[in-house]
Amino acid sequence: MINLNFMPDNKNIQIGVFDSGLGGLTVLKHFLKKLPQYDYLYLGDTAHLPYGGHSKDVIYNYTKEAIDFLFSKGCKLIILACNTASAQALHRLQQEYLPAKYPDRRILGVIIPLAEKAAERKRIGVIGTRATISSGVYEQEIKKINPQAQIFHNSAPLLVPLIEEGLASKDVSNKILKQYLRPLKQEKINTLILGCTHYPFLLTDARRLMGNNCDVFDPGNIIADSLINYLERHPEFKSSHKKIGKRNFYLTDQPENFIRLGEKFLGQKINNWETISL
Repeated sequence: MINLNFMPDNKNIQIGVFDSGLGGLTVLKHFLKKLPQYDYLYLGDTAHLPYGGHSKDVIYNYTKEAIDFLFSKGCKLIILACNTASAQALHRLQQEYLPAKYPDRRILGVIIPLAEKAAERKRIGVIGTRATISSGVYEQEIKKINPQAQIFHNSAPLLVPLIEEGLASKDVSNKILKQYLRPLKQEKINTLILGCTHYPFLLTDARRLMGNNCDVFDPGNIIADSLINYLERHPEFKSSHKKIGKRNFYLTDQPENFIRLGEKFLGQKINNWETISL
């Protein structure tokens, strides 16, 4: 284990990326490709995953503890790379917690960029955790842009545990994914939102199962482009570094599984990691 008690490099901007587990890596991967000059601090709350089965108050408290930790490490900007946290905690954090405690910091979620992209279409399907689907947040955000859009949704609670166990693209995950997608396919949707950052581990399978008449976006790519746009509009968070930044990982439990699967997905070694308690 590597000790990460380092002082932040004040010449660069640190961006925090938070998820309950592996899912945020599907966002981080695109950040590393499109914005490699930033320092990234990734926090996976693996001790409490999956978030989707918890109550709104519990999700808020877990998320608040996570952002406190990332801000304490010098992050100026945090991406909630978790649909459940974005759906159940982000608004309250932005409206109440940040102004009182961190008025010069910012937290961004992952839902609005995907909703904005999908709102160009008319028949839209969403799969996500129970907490995300029950919040109705995707339908709310899409209809703000396109009131005529029809949104169909289905919760898919078994997918996160399967992905965390390294069973993405195995027979068991394919069969369960097919069951979750069947009612959406019957509605003849032309766009599918993978409303959980874990689900892009199944992106190829989802595209195959939905067929050529339905677009299945890669959420991480859309979220990365949205972050680029945000940084252009908020130069106070923009890095002037030219070199590749630091990448550090914090986990609250089970580092071995995360590192093994994470290295395979990212295509690079995860050397700088530490287990912590929130």
